[in-house]
Amino acid sequence: MNNLPSKAAVEARRALYVPGSRVELTAPMADPYTTLKPGDRATVTGVDCHGDILCAWDCGSTLKLIPGVDEFKFLGSGGDPVDG
Repeated sequence: MNNLPSKAAVEARRALYVPGSRVELTAPMADPYTTLKPGDRATVTGVDCHGDILCAWDCGSTLKLIPGVDEFKFLGSGGDPVDG
């Protein structure tokens, strides 16, 4: 059994996290090699076939977010938090 999301779940994620959307890290990442920290923001560049969110971080990093592993919030397309 794999832990990959269904095709429908990936497509739903792609519909929400469109390129140009903004996200903000809300907790430290488990990756010991990243310098990203809570409060860092990124522009979404896409969603890969595994449902991971590809990001261009404001600090220059391109590390992706893994939903269910990384803690972050969706800021929408204008940079302000989305209610709900």
